[in-house]
Amino acid sequence: MRSTSRFILYYSTGLALATMLLTSQTAFSQNTSFGLHITTVMAEAKIPSVAIASIKGGRIVQISAFGEQSPGIAATESSTYNIASLTKPLTAEVVLRLASKKMLGLDEPMFYHWTDPDVSSDVRSQALTARFALSHQAGLPNWRDSKTGMKFIFDPGTQWGYSGEGYQYVLRFSEKKTGKSFDILARSQLFEPGGMTHTTFTDQPWLRERIALPSDALGKYMKPHIAERPNAADLVYATAADYASFMIEVIQDKGLSSEVASERRRIQVDLRNLRCAGDKAATCPERIGFGLGWEILDFAGDIIFMHTGKDDGVFTFAYLSKSTQDGVVILTNGDSGHEAVLPVLEKLGANPRFLAYLQAQVH
Repeated sequence: MRSTSRFILYYSTGLALATMLLTSQTAFSQNTSFGLHITTVMAEAKIPSVAIASIKGGRIVQISAFGEQSPGIAATESSTYNIASLTKPLTAEVVLRLASKKMLGLDEPMFYHWTDPDVSSDVRSQALTARFALSHQAGLPNWRDSKTGMKFIFDPGTQWGYSGEGYQYVLRFSEKKTGKSFDILARSQLFEPGGMTHTTFTDQPWLRERIALPSDALGKYMKPHIAERPNAADLVYATAADYASFMIEVIQDKGLSSEVASERRRIQVDLRNLRCAGDKAATCPERIGFGLGWEILDFAGDIIFMHTGKDDGVFTFAYLSKSTQDGVVILTNGDSGHEAVLPVLEKLGANPRFLAYLQAQVH
């Protein structure tokens, strides 16, 4: 059984607080001050709710939910959030597990099994691989133009360019190569083995009543978007606990061959010139770049995997340390949800160098 301390702090206008302790196997003396601090930040930034899961030494030690998931409905550890681009590490994990089982290859040309019609006449489509797609080196735009379609913006493998379309491409390739839908692949390779019972790419009977509704910058609730078919880059719904469970499996390299695990730990494309220009160089890690699904930062041997997510009305953040086996996932249903990230990480004792790096990036 996990050693967790779970509590819900509800807040309303004026920061009237009521705290209900659910279980307490591990004492957290900072709970009261932690809750007060976070709910103050939420009120100032008009964030309806924040869900947090904290990992220490490869174990979930704390799950917290603050605020309301929807009007009059308190957020709980069962609240399910659109995790936005935190979807991408999940997609990458499924592909890496397939590669570990030799069901596909990271470096095999995808065009033998899938070529997007928009780029079928461009010979560069023959150079696309899962590795290039997962590390954002596919040369495709983030999203295609609804009118003009999709075109290459650089040659695959020659530089870095963030691309949701690249992830969609590897999803289609995986489906064609295995003959199975990505929904089925995700469930069989990741969700079911990992006990992720409240994570989904598409609508489910249990989902809608659990959704933390997105909200605009003024805190006004918005209609949630739910994908009709799996989107490799966006719109997965998950709880903070489920995502933390996934992160622990990443820490442990569960389901990966030693060769694929080694590739996942390796920076595939260097981003130091992009992330560390000018004054930001002072806080940058010794190495920084994108790997297979995660941004990788090396702070003197403390190897950190990180990803963020942003859609209208939501902001999400996750990081894990391969070295200390610590990590945090933060899910919000507020357009200004990024305002909660640094206060949470500071309270939970993240690596000071990592905090300094993040602070420099946002200023």
